Amino acid sequence: MPIEDVLLGLGIGLLLTIFVYLVMRMKLRHRISIVEKEFRQLWAEQESDIRKDASRRSRHVLKGKIAEHMVPLLSDVFKYEPSDARFIGAPIDYLIFDGYTRVKDAGSEEEITVILADIKTGAARLNKTERRIKEAVEAGRVKWETIRVDF
Repeated sequence: MPIEDVLLGLGIGLLLTIFVYLVMRMKLRHRISIVEKEFRQLWAEQESDIRKDASRRSRHVLKGKIAEHMVPLLSDVFKYEPSDARFIGAPIDYLIFDGYTRVKDAGSEEEITVILADIKTGAARLNKTERRIKEAVEAGRVKWETIRVDF
């Protein structure tokens, strides 16, 4: 077989390969443009719903934050003296020293009870960290420590 025939075969094969490559590339680009168009359409349809959902969640979080700060003023819900409550915010909302104000202001001899409290609104539940803290308190894994610093 002469070299010219081999070169001719290689040339024809190369041309066919280039042709197939260009056709496949064109089909792929067309398919990508269709998928992009579908994605843009789907995004446009869902964007409004996504924004509404984010806004609704934001309102719920904001209402919860307001409730956390306002609850000591609601005597029908909060059964402690507001002045006994200290807002912490995280990992729990309040550290309450029940009886502190009476001991401090009136010199009462009653005991002070320390309460860790978390405020929840609606169907909100304790998260994992809050549950662990609750379990520690209920199991009695609570202690007092005085830390001294000398300067």
